[in-house]
Amino acid sequence: MKYYVLQVMTGEEKRFIGLAKENFKIDLPAFNIKDSLLWPRRKLTIRKNGKNKESLASIFPGYLFFEAENLSPDIQWILRRTAGFVRFLKSNRNIEPIEGSDKELLLHFLHFGEVVEKSKVWFDKNGKIKVLSGPMKGMEGRIIKVDRRKRRAKVNLSLYKESFAIDFGFETLGKVEENE
Repeated sequence: MKYYVLQVMTGEEKRFIGLAKENFKIDLPAFNIKDSLLWPRRKLTIRKNGKNKESLASIFPGYLFFEAENLSPDIQWILRRTAGFVRFLKSNRNIEPIEGSDKELLLHFLHFGEVVEKSKVWFDKNGKIKVLSGPMKGMEGRIIKVDRRKRRAKVNLSLYKESFAIDFGFETLGKVEENE
């Protein structure tokens, strides 16, 4: 399956998905968009006024992914005219599915579902983070900052050669022996 990238107004991803579904019902009722428009998100714990609250945040802010074998002109037109649409990537004139490391990164997160849970980690005797499971597993080399108090790790991601840092939540497990 191929994945095409749509840039939409940042913070308007949920609204865009709802409007796109309505447009597809009207203009292309035979097409089932339900599982085609993907919005990878992550769970975070936000502390506000002394209270912890679970929150969902986009992994790729301002980007949605369309899963299809090809992007027909009808589908392109419906997506383009949906309020909040900015552009297709690489460009509107050169729409290509993501490939290589970009696709691997997307599939890594989709493997955990559209909403990824917190990773399970522990810290070795030198204070270095070790990821046991979850979305940060295998991405230890991309971790650029760890905030143990907030239980977040800032991970450097890239999409189409654009680099950005995203916070992922983690749960600290008790002591783990070196040989485990």
